[in-house]
Amino acid sequence: MKYSKYALLALIVACFVFPSRGFSQDVLKIAPEHYIVLMENEHVRVLEVKINPGEKEAMHTHPATIHFPFAPAKVKVGYPDGTFVEREGEAGGAIWVGPEKHTIENIGDTVIHAYIVELKDIPYKEKNQQMKE
Repeated sequence: MKYSKYALLALIVACFVFPSRGFSQDVLKIAPEHYIVLMENEHVRVLEVKINPGEKEAMHTHPATIHFPFAPAKVKVGYPDGTFVEREGEAGGAIWVGPEKHTIENIGDTVIHAYIVELKDIPYKEKNQQMKE
């Protein structure tokens, strides 16, 4: 299928002008190779995640989550403002993470293997949306 140069230009401009509309940042679209949906309803989505050492995920969003790691894990988390933090999880623990937008890199020596419970009733909101409310 051929597109005119104007149609392609319009699409590129739309990506920058309307970045949060129509282009989901859902982790299942960003990194489907790492996630399996175990259960979903109107309130929660339960994911199983596996990320090998050295693997990275592009910027994506989550509502508030609870993580249940099966093995020790060490990750580098990147935020839209360019800052990074390192987080560690212990096997058998539970980790609360508020709604956020981030990148993830497995900087540990083990496969990240966890269940993640996403709480749909506490969604991520872009900063400009948070200020309006």
